[in-house]
Amino acid sequence: MGAINATLYAGEFVALIGKNGAGKSTLLRTLSAFQPPLSGTITYPDGCSTLRTAKELSTMLAVVLTDNSRIYNLSVYEVVALGRTPYTNFLGRKRKHDEEIILQVMARMNIEHLANRNINTLSDGERQKVMIAKALAQETEVIMLDEPTSFLDFNSRVQLFRQLKQLAAETGKSILVSTHDLELILKMANRLWVMHDNRLHSGSVDELASAGLLSNFIDNQGIRYNIQQNSIDIVE
Repeated sequence: MGAINATLYAGEFVALIGKNGAGKSTLLRTLSAFQPPLSGTITYPDGCSTLRTAKELSTMLAVVLTDNSRIYNLSVYEVVALGRTPYTNFLGRKRKHDEEIILQVMARMNIEHLANRNINTLSDGERQKVMIAKALAQETEVIMLDEPTSFLDFNSRVQLFRQLKQLAAETGKSILVSTHDLELILKMANRLWVMHDNRLHSGSVDELASAGLLSNFIDNQGIRYNIQQNSIDIVE
């Protein structure tokens, strides 16, 4: 991958797309400081680009990974409450304010009725909502999600993308999601980050379509990008 220069803007739902092996997950891990950048700098929401402690970063950005299987035997409420960890004392004691935020984000994600359920008993769609609620409980300006629709059925994928776009618009957060759901995301994202030809291209769907980038990225044997319909056609 060549030089990368891109910006996340407040209130936008941004999709990171690219072929398998293009480096989407690596980019997300680098942006969220799970691994150091090979070169260059990352400027965080407070305007600084120096290295940060995990605690500092956890108040600026939240990350929802594809594999959440490492969370076991906790109730839904307890999982969402983990999002308040950056703000609690060393004993993990929650204040009234923390409790209020936990209840608010659970209501926003419509999972209050699951509060006492064990996380292991949930469907994939319910579990994904819980992990997003946990990220919201962190009260960060940026939320990043790696392939959040991987195990969801079509209706659940549509609803999740719709909810993420609405969250960005209503809260002013920047939400970045990596995905292979091209047909859906072309119709729902405010902006795309496209990993193609060893570069990261950034722009709205209309901008990238007009420049021919989406056709270059999508078109393949039997597959064509329909710029008039903003859709993907299967060609016999």
